[in-house]
Amino acid sequence: MPETSESAGSPQETQPIRGERDRPLRVLLAGGGTAGHVNPLLASAAALLDPALGGDPRTRILVLGTAEGLEKRLVPEAGFELALVPRVPLPRRPSGDLLRLPHRLGKAISAATEAIETLGADVVVGFGGYVSTPAYLAARKAGIPVVIHEQNARPGLANRLGASWAQAVALTFASTRLKASKGRTEVTGLPLRPAIAALVTQRSTPEGAQRARVDGAQALGLDPAMPTLLVTGGSLGAQHLNEVLSESLDSLPAGLQVLHLTGKDKDAPVRAALEAAVDAGAPEDLIERYHVLDYLTTMEQAYACADGVLCRSGAGTVAEITALGLPALYVPLPIGNGEQRLNAADVLASGGGRMVLDADLKPSDILDFTVLISDPERQAAMARAAASTGVQDAAARLAALIQQCASTNNTPTDEENAA
Repeated sequence: MPETSESAGSPQETQPIRGERDRPLRVLLAGGGTAGHVNPLLASAAALLDPALGGDPRTRILVLGTAEGLEKRLVPEAGFELALVPRVPLPRRPSGDLLRLPHRLGKAISAATEAIETLGADVVVGFGGYVSTPAYLAARKAGIPVVIHEQNARPGLANRLGASWAQAVALTFASTRLKASKGRTEVTGLPLRPAIAALVTQRSTPEGAQRARVDGAQALGLDPAMPTLLVTGGSLGAQHLNEVLSESLDSLPAGLQVLHLTGKDKDAPVRAALEAAVDAGAPEDLIERYHVLDYLTTMEQAYACADGVLCRSGAGTVAEITALGLPALYVPLPIGNGEQRLNAADVLASGGGRMVLDADLKPSDILDFTVLISDPERQAAMARAAASTGVQDAAARLAALIQQCASTNNTPTDEENAA
């Protein structure tokens, strides 16, 4: 486990020390590919500009991405400028791609260098993924400080490389085995999407939590007074969860309602199973208590109503659920390098979650969890444990760390001194 700094506790404690000339910082943010990489980047960019979070609206931000990733659409939609670099995957084994790597990587480094020079960057911040490797290498060549954010419990290749010379490494999870070899390592948490961050703030008081629950329930057609299980597997991981839920319908406790997000265009089999369960003798009110949607863009409404969540354990999901203090039954997606199994390690250790491997998930696991979240005392204890591992102000923490690292390179140019 990496050593962490006390400054992980409060963004105000890591405010940058300004030089004699307080000019706006210029920050290059590198990341993209999936929403899991883009959303924390955008949340960090917003925090850097928000005075309420210690930011400065004068900060100049340029985002480095690829033409193939979601950043091509999401970054301009968020109001930020996007500079493109070629997509260069790092081969994990000998192949033709390995032979072509030097040329392709060289072109990407040149594009990243051009972005650094165009912006006059004070700091380069990487969120992992294909675009981060050339950004880190270009920053090293230019003598620009590097800040790395690692969202997963198992670090990726790009961030492991960049950590060798980064000024700072920021972690989502305390158990992540990555540290800055020559700099500082802090647990900042994962910057939350604005809608989720707003819900976290609203739920900080009992009155606010109840208001959010009532509003969310009204929007989704739920009963705010009834214990609620939220089921979501995401776009990729939903199929097996849907199948096991369909086998569990006749054993769900009375007085429990379910909001089941099946994944886009995957709702028809679940609806059919629900009707078949009632025809076979399940309680008739199950149709009224079991709500099926294929996709929901306003996840904050679903979270606001939930007493527990059955879900995968991607970094973003774990970060959001623990920040909100929600008990969860995690079923890690059995693909990739196993990072999903590790992402929930801290919350499992706290008692704020349970985990069942995908191949082992049975209807009895779901029944046990629904009984738990239907018991107010047990649910509240598990919620407190989950919240103890969550970070609610991650965007502000990371923004403060970026500001501090950038301040070491924030010196006026000759042209600025002459102005």
